[in-house]
Amino acid sequence: MRTFVHLLLLLCAIAVAVGTFGPLIGTVEARHVQLTELRDGFPAGRSLDQIQAQSVSLQTSLAIVLLGVAAVILLATLFGSRLLGWLSVLVGLAALGVLAWRLDSSLGDQIRNDYHHLFSGTWGLYAVGGGLIVALLCLLVPRERRGF
Repeated sequence: MRTFVHLLLLLCAIAVAVGTFGPLIGTVEARHVQLTELRDGFPAGRSLDQIQAQSVSLQTSLAIVLLGVAAVILLATLFGSRLLGWLSVLVGLAALGVLAWRLDSSLGDQIRNDYHHLFSGTWGLYAVGGGLIVALLCLLVPRERRGF
């Protein structure tokens, strides 16, 4: 990969890692969402405040997946591996997609009615999503040509 691609991927890994600990929607952070809730869906009748108030260990939360994605992007940067880069970006986008799908299925009306309030100050979502999108664009840059 090209040098500027390595630099941008390094910045993307940092953005994803830092954004993991920021708010994703309203006051909900990745460390508040259990992996079982992503698998099975959020229980009926729960609000975003109840999701934010639950205490979840780091090992069973969405934060560990996003930190793993950031670590694999960093490894892809250090070793120049496009395969690791693509794998991490696709897993990160899938994790955010599943979170959006599960939130929409259980809290869709609240999100649609209060989206101005819920998406103001969600710098964690913007850092993670932006980092993944920029990393995806970096991986689309063609390799440099080899000399004869």
